[in-house]
Amino acid sequence: MMSRARSVVLLATAVAAVAAALGAVSVSADSRASPCTGADLTGLFSAVPGSAGAGQITYVLRLRNRSARACFVSGLPRLRLLGRTGKLLPTHVWPAHPGALAAIRVLLAPGRYAYATARFSPDVPGVGEQVAGPCELRAYRARVWPPGGGTGSFVVPIAPPTPVCEKGRLVFSAVSFVQVTHG
Repeated sequence: MMSRARSVVLLATAVAAVAAALGAVSVSADSRASPCTGADLTGLFSAVPGSAGAGQITYVLRLRNRSARACFVSGLPRLRLLGRTGKLLPTHVWPAHPGALAAIRVLLAPGRYAYATARFSPDVPGVGEQVAGPCELRAYRARVWPPGGGTGSFVVPIAPPTPVCEKGRLVFSAVSFVQVTHG
C-alpha cells in the first residue's frame, strides 16, 4: 500500500506535468530567460509536516528567486549535505521517478518560488552503516547548485537538522511550481 506522503508527492508531480502541458504555469516560454545562478537563489530544506512514516520522511527544498530578473530552474536539484561545522557529509541524489517524466523549465519571476521534494530515512541504517546510534552525522545545511544549468551555488538551512541514512540517499522529485505542505 502506498503511503499518504508518497501519494501526495506523486499527485503533485502529476499536477505539475499536466499544468505545464496545458500552459497553466509559468514554464519558460520567455526564451530570453537564462538559468538561475547561485547568486539568484536562496532557500530552505525543511520537513513536510505529517510526512514521517515507515522509517521515511519527506523534506521540501524551496528555491526563491531573490534577484531582480526572471530566471529558470529545471530538473533534479544537485546538493551536498553539510554538518554543523560545514563538514561534507555523504550525499547521493536519486530521481523519484527515473525516466517517467520530462523536466519542465520553471520560470521564476523575482520573489517567486520553485519546489522539489526529497524522501529519505533519518533513522533506518543502510548496508554498512552503524546500527547503534545515528546512521550518519546530522545535516544542518545543504550546498545547492541551481538545477537547470545555472552556475555557482548557495547554502540553505535544514529544518530541523537530520541524519540521512543509506549514506545520504535522497530520492528527489524534479523541481516544479507545486508546493507540498503536508504529508
